[in-house]
Amino acid sequence: MRKIKKKYKAAYAPMDDLVTYRALPTREVEYIDPFLFLNHHGPQVYKSNNRGLPFGPHPHRGFETLTFILEGDIMHQDTGGGKDVIEAGGVQWMTAGSGLIHAEVSSDKFKKEGGPLEILQLWFNLPARYKMTQPKYVGLQKDQIPTVTEDEGKVKVNVISGKWRDTEGPIPSLSDIHMASIELQQGGSFTTTVAAERNIFFYVVRGAVKVNGETAEKLTLVEFENEGNELKVEAQENSYILFGHAQPFNEPVVSHGPFVMNTEEEIHDAFRDYQAGKMGSWQ
Repeated sequence: MRKIKKKYKAAYAPMDDLVTYRALPTREVEYIDPFLFLNHHGPQVYKSNNRGLPFGPHPHRGFETLTFILEGDIMHQDTGGGKDVIEAGGVQWMTAGSGLIHAEVSSDKFKKEGGPLEILQLWFNLPARYKMTQPKYVGLQKDQIPTVTEDEGKVKVNVISGKWRDTEGPIPSLSDIHMASIELQQGGSFTTTVAAERNIFFYVVRGAVKVNGETAEKLTLVEFENEGNELKVEAQENSYILFGHAQPFNEPVVSHGPFVMNTEEEIHDAFRDYQAGKMGSWQ
């Protein structure tokens, strides 16, 4: 069994009228290499004729984002040519790489009609050799994500990247990051193995689960030691978790706002390139 190192409660960090909990980074935990950042927006209900999500055009370089749309929607646009609206149950994976400008806002329909909203965005680092890779965007609706059921249907695994059992995720990861979202009915359980040298990402979005004998409730990030390889998870109530794992890069992490690089000089270069229009111009 993997030993649990520590459990961290996400910090309440609202953005205007958007309910937000930040699981990474907080005062207690900076990052779990290569998992850098997690914002959990909602759950909340927007009234009709609302302003929607506040994430207008902004640049990124040096990392990747994975956005889970549990309720509501996101209209994405970027200077690399990506543009779509992803609805509840879908995901967006963006490789910022050498840099782009993008916006993540609510659709006109959601702003007009309102409704429930719950969205999570996770940032992965890119290793130094891929920091300046070509930007890329993939948006998948719910029906484009393969699912694996376990425990007589009480557990549903939505496979996004890497593999779960024999099912391959539809998004190839440059750095072999395995990611899934897992829905569990009360009493449902599963067991999986992760090589001891790989770091695990485990965040409880909803409900409460027992993982390797310890309870983790909603809004909790669980950090594991790099000892043992088995995880046993049982839902104490209907639950939803984000689960992933990756080989740590063990490289310097220097971040400033929207850029994540390996040195201060590379951060300065990113700001200069953005100001010079090398990340594209917003139309």
